[in-house]
Amino acid sequence: MVSQNFYFQQMQMMVQPMRDELTQLGIKELRTPEEVDEALQGEGAKGTTLVVVNSVCGCAAGLARPAVALSLKHHKVPDHLYTVFAGQDREATEQARTYFEGQPPSSPSFALLKDGKLVHMIHRHQIENVPLEEIAAGLTSAYDKYCD
Repeated sequence: MVSQNFYFQQMQMMVQPMRDELTQLGIKELRTPEEVDEALQGEGAKGTTLVVVNSVCGCAAGLARPAVALSLKHHKVPDHLYTVFAGQDREATEQARTYFEGQPPSSPSFALLKDGKLVHMIHRHQIENVPLEEIAAGLTSAYDKYCD
């Protein structure tokens, strides 16, 4: 009989490259509700903050993560870059979603906050089957509008 711990370890090995794809861009992982609150409240929330809700789905791999990478080459970018991993760090993801007031859960997705308040959201349905450049353009348009 294979232990539950074995499955957990296998899953962690499988998703680590998906995590690395974002952290290698300088995006900080938030893995607990406490880390989410620390990053998105108070002094840490000053300016603009991009929160990437990462996922194991194909549209995250083929479109969402590459679109973020492309968008971060823009001349204006958010002051703070964070990610939570839906389905992996469930409590952190649920806590992050409390900051996306009025928005339904969506993964992958992108939330742009300014001074701790949601100002722009891109949902899975706006990522799935959309050209990579168009997704990145949606992000950079929000950066132009909200990032000083």
